[in-house]
Amino acid sequence: MNLLLVLFGLVLLILGATWLVEGASSIAKRLGVSALTIGLTVVAFGTSAPELSVNLISAISGNSDIAMGNILGSNIFNTFMILGLAAIVKPVGVQKSTVKVEIPFFLLSALMLTVMANGVWFDKAQLNLISRSSGLLLLLLFGVFMYYNFLTGKEDPKKDAPEVESRRLWLSILMVIGGLGLLVGGGKLIVTGAVNMATKLGVSQSIIGLTIVAAGTSLPELATSVVAAYRNKPDIAIGNVVGSNIFNILLILGTTATINPIYLYPGINIDLAMNVLAGLLMLTFAVGGPGRKFDRREGLALVLIYLGYIIYQLMNL
Repeated sequence: MNLLLVLFGLVLLILGATWLVEGASSIAKRLGVSALTIGLTVVAFGTSAPELSVNLISAISGNSDIAMGNILGSNIFNTFMILGLAAIVKPVGVQKSTVKVEIPFFLLSALMLTVMANGVWFDKAQLNLISRSSGLLLLLLFGVFMYYNFLTGKEDPKKDAPEVESRRLWLSILMVIGGLGLLVGGGKLIVTGAVNMATKLGVSQSIIGLTIVAAGTSLPELATSVVAAYRNKPDIAIGNVVGSNIFNILLILGTTATINPIYLYPGINIDLAMNVLAGLLMLTFAVGGPGRKFDRREGLALVLIYLGYIIYQLMNL
């Protein structure tokens, strides 16, 4: 029953994110906002809306293990499974700017998070937690990232510029309201089901957040990247993964910690290390591969690393 709650919640999250993006994009187009700006804001936010919904509800209800596990689990799943599967389907090319700026930016974010999460070591703090001040710092860095995107977007007007369908104003508004409602409802169902599952199975909430919840909230990114690779649109495949990882740490975790400080679960450094490894491997494969590509061999390596990580987690329940 609890698993059904989580699955039904995931369906609501994906449907809610779709309605929100389509409705908000239509309203933005009516207001004269460019397709590029819509892509950099509304669409980018929409793919991260499931994680944000789950995290906000987790933070408000005091289930910080799920919130943190969801972010780290989503980033690990995005890099090792989604990018790995996309590269297996078809080798994924990487733009020069992605290698020089976006992947290093994600790696910087992952390293910053690791330092913030180990205040006992680095700052002689009483407890390891992501404080409100750390959350505000992450949000500030997110603002810098978005500013960079707008600047580079102006240089290349075709970058991340989706086709936006015009709808009647009343329908667009209804889609936005309905989408937000589904996100809240779906997030609530997932958190409730995940907490109950962890209690009944006798495992930590962080494990549920790192696996079931993280994989489920990453389904929009999985579909987008694999289809993009198949249709020979590598920029979308790699950009979707890197952008989602940055959004997860800077926007979602920053917002969550600002609302309510996040106390960290034991053993989190393994997951933080996997998050940093994700950035290091992306940078290594992108720089070291022929013609800046993630080939099928590298994609298979990413998937195998993820499977090994999951086996390790299951053995340490």
